[in-house]
Amino acid sequence: MSISLTELQQQVRSQKEKIPSLYGAVDFDHTPLRFTADPNVKSQMPRRLAKRFRGPLLADQERVERARAYTMLGDIVADAYAALMPRYGFRPLIDMLKTACDQGLAAVPDAPPELHDFIGAMENTPHWLDLDLVDEGARISRNQMANLTPFAIRGAFIATFMNQYSGLPMALTGTLSGESAVQRVNETASFFTTATLPGALRRYGVGFKAAAMVRLMHSMVRFNLLTRSEKWDVKVYGIPIPQVDQMPAGTIPAFLAAFNAIGRKRKTFTPQERAIVELCRYQSFLLGLPEALLPATPQAIVDVMMAYSGTLRDGYDDATCGALVRATMGAYRPRDKSIRSRIFNEVEKGFAKVFFNRVFLSEGNRSLARKMQVAASPLDYLFFAMVSAYVLPQVIATRVAQRIPVVDNIVDQVLINKINRLLVEYGHPEYTTDASKYQDKQAG
Repeated sequence: MSISLTELQQQVRSQKEKIPSLYGAVDFDHTPLRFTADPNVKSQMPRRLAKRFRGPLLADQERVERARAYTMLGDIVADAYAALMPRYGFRPLIDMLKTACDQGLAAVPDAPPELHDFIGAMENTPHWLDLDLVDEGARISRNQMANLTPFAIRGAFIATFMNQYSGLPMALTGTLSGESAVQRVNETASFFTTATLPGALRRYGVGFKAAAMVRLMHSMVRFNLLTRSEKWDVKVYGIPIPQVDQMPAGTIPAFLAAFNAIGRKRKTFTPQERAIVELCRYQSFLLGLPEALLPATPQAIVDVMMAYSGTLRDGYDDATCGALVRATMGAYRPRDKSIRSRIFNEVEKGFAKVFFNRVFLSEGNRSLARKMQVAASPLDYLFFAMVSAYVLPQVIATRVAQRIPVVDNIVDQVLINKINRLLVEYGHPEYTTDASKYQDKQAG
């Protein structure tokens, strides 16, 4: 069950006592500039939605206070483990976590209590979870991951750079070079793609391990920015990568399904939508998101997302947002420089631009697209049309085949094989963050 507002606020403040080396200097009673409940201040919520939803949101004091609290909530168990870096070092923490994921905690000699707490939190399967439904959601999602995601991931990734308050950690962690941008895009693609493989999110599955590594990476970013960066201003930006900032990326399929259901005046999901939502909820739980940010009904999912976007101050800073977008869009993703790979890279970039403009700039905000240098050209639209003509028939045909007994097993194995080949293309994800590469000079 969702905890009370008072319990949530106590949990947020407890970070200071539980992990003083990380949060000791943070004033959790101060509201950072990134958070706004002022109706006269523009938020990240799109204008057409703000006209309908932001007024009622801001009038609901409890929803506003919950949103304020989640803005300052990190990942207590992973943060406590990351805070051991001065004692154990960067690489040993990673190695111990990998061993614990692969072989269990008993295989880690003298495992620190913080590692036990970290793995234990991930093993503590929530009461609401239906693993069979998660498996079904993964099976359904393999179609999109195998056929559409390779072209769309770059466009979805740059959508996380539209706001300087949530995007600054990425800028400060040295992600402004082409090589780093490629690594982050491929790591993101690798995680969400891996999560759709059979059994990947089970205790000893590859997705479970990947989630643990992502959590540790985020916690290491928090540790390095809060303890070593002169440019991170808690009064402006709050804590780096609060759990709520991970919600949009982790629950995009669930949010789109919820918006579609509400648009069709449905209060519940179809069986297929429900399975996809359950997959999103579980992989997000493994990433550390609290249950309250992972509701199960269409209206509740939309409400949570609106509370987030309606209280995140709007802010585009070219030195942060623009630099991240340019680095990501300019990056060369394929592993080789063959003619085929070069063509794919150009076509995929063109598709990503149009995809980003259509899905994440739904109001047709051409001025912002120009600022971010992702305005789509006629050639980009041609690439988008070409990819759509190639991919959509495959997606539709696969969706139909997945509903035919016997045939569905054959098709599923084809998808699994294709996903495994894609994971090789994405490369072995490191899920690490090197403090020596942080770019304090990029902060504005």
